Amino acid sequence: MLEFLSTNLLWWHWMAFGLILLTLEMFSGTFLMLGLGVSAIVVGVIEVLFPMTLEIQLSIWLILSVVTIAWWFKYMRDNAVEKTGQSNYTLETQGVVTKAIEPNSRGEVKFDLPVLGNTTWIATSKERLDINSRVKIIEVKGQLIEVASL
Repeated sequence: MLEFLSTNLLWWHWMAFGLILLTLEMFSGTFLMLGLGVSAIVVGVIEVLFPMTLEIQLSIWLILSVVTIAWWFKYMRDNAVEKTGQSNYTLETQGVVTKAIEPNSRGEVKFDLPVLGNTTWIATSKERLDINSRVKIIEVKGQLIEVASL
């Protein structure tokens, strides 16, 4: 089989393979096959300029595919979804007290970033916090957030 491919695989086969992968990518939307398709087209172009063996062609295609996929996941992936605030808060999320909080009582805090999809929350504290005090999250207890001053 390898002998057959070595003698009969031409540059345009790589181009066609790349175009097929790019077409499949349009239907999947994952960007996984984009790297594979572009790599196949690049191998086809290199084969036109510098004829080489099948093993070298496959090696170049594999290396380029891995590099393009790694590049995609490192630099091009959209991280905006992770920064919307839907369950993406940390205990260091900061905010401002909008209704004073007495020790072990409830008040209101507006956070700089959304916490569980909302920026304004009923909060409690173990210390007195005046309006406009900067606070951070200590603990989330259901729909009540415990805060402390910075």
